[in-house]
Amino acid sequence: MKNPAPQPPPAARPRTTHTPWRLPWRFSVAIGIFAWLTAAPNAAADSIQALYEAAKANDPILGGVYASYQSRKTQVTLARSQLLPSIELNGSKNESRQEHTLAPNFGGMTVVDNSGSQRWSVDLSQTVFDAQRWFDFRSAQAQGAQADHDLANAEQDLIVRVSSAYLNVLRAQALLEAAQAEEEAVARQMEQVQQRFDVGLVAITDVLEATAAHDAAVVRRIQAEGDHDVFFETLRTLTGVAHSEVDRLDSALPIVDPEPMDESQWVEAALSSNPTVLAAREALKAAERSRRATLGRLLPTVDLSISHGSSQLDPGGLGFARESEGQTYALRFNMPLYHPAIVPGIRDLGYRVEQARQGVLEREVTVTRDTRNLFRAVATDVVRVKARIRAIKSAESALEATQTGYEVGTRNIVDVLQAQQRLFASQFDYADSRYNYVLDLLRLKQSSGTLNESDVLQLSAFSDAENPVVRVLGLSGR
Repeated sequence: MKNPAPQPPPAARPRTTHTPWRLPWRFSVAIGIFAWLTAAPNAAADSIQALYEAAKANDPILGGVYASYQSRKTQVTLARSQLLPSIELNGSKNESRQEHTLAPNFGGMTVVDNSGSQRWSVDLSQTVFDAQRWFDFRSAQAQGAQADHDLANAEQDLIVRVSSAYLNVLRAQALLEAAQAEEEAVARQMEQVQQRFDVGLVAITDVLEATAAHDAAVVRRIQAEGDHDVFFETLRTLTGVAHSEVDRLDSALPIVDPEPMDESQWVEAALSSNPTVLAAREALKAAERSRRATLGRLLPTVDLSISHGSSQLDPGGLGFARESEGQTYALRFNMPLYHPAIVPGIRDLGYRVEQARQGVLEREVTVTRDTRNLFRAVATDVVRVKARIRAIKSAESALEATQTGYEVGTRNIVDVLQAQQRLFASQFDYADSRYNYVLDLLRLKQSSGTLNESDVLQLSAFSDAENPVVRVLGLSGR
């Protein structure tokens, strides 16, 4: 469903005239080719989809969360390895050489005695029962699932942060256009008042009022230019890329009520899909399993080991060489009787379980509140956008009537200036309400856990590439 209401006319931009002059045609061609080559990479404005793709590759917050995600997933593998069999290959080889000198009555001869041995074995060990290791593994699994939800939350948060920065640029553009239009209108009004004063139709106070209004409009336009540059720079911190132009949102963007139009269904979806709620629940599981792992230290452990080996022994001298080969099977049982750290550890982990349980309750209550508030905010935004359109029409009619009254002498210049200001403020408020609607709707989907990249694609489908927002350098660019 498209919004049938017409858009307010864009404010006209000031025009400047230049005296034409010519270059030799060779230089003109060379300059044209150089300008085309240097401008080609930045010829197209960036849509919100392009901004999001750049942020995914360069945003340091998401990058840090992803590194943490990989680390926590590795912990699951490490915990699982404690339950798997281990195999070792052991080997040794010894050689000994001893020289003995016989007594003189035996001829004083030197006898060399060589001996040696070599052994090798393959040893396999497997945990048969170890409650601590098992619950450590289960706790790591819960922490891995928590990492999944934390990453999903970071990805959804990136969509909202990019959208917010993008909409702030559009909002700054709307404010700048309103400020420029106001400055032009007040300048024209000041010129007309000066002409009327010159022929004695108005008092000097009207000239002073118009001049003061013009000076104030210039200040607002300068401030709007500075804000314009600031919000473009915010985009750069998210995407890691400098942007000179971004697409506007088309007037055909539908402003409709959230679907479904049922607050309880959104809350139900949030409690079952919101990644922060799911992460808190997994954190509770991890805490409970860690406590069980500590309790498992009071239980016996059973380990199985199997060894297959061979040995060769050559004692040297008059001894006989021996070889042996065989297998050894062992089942080891270990029963802890006393460990002073177990009881305090169990008590500490009990507190951590309660802390995690309270964290789940806090997340559920907060997400429920945010979802309800955002649902109502979106519904209000829809009504507000329609009201802003009516406010623009009313402000236009009021300005026209006030100008007519000023012509016939029933209104003064202050009334005209105030009516103009209300019109430009109404035009900005209309644009602002549309951007608030888009951002509130994205936040509602984030709170319900349903926000994903398809929402970015849908929003990007309403990009107006024919009328981009061009970055305006503030005072730093002067």
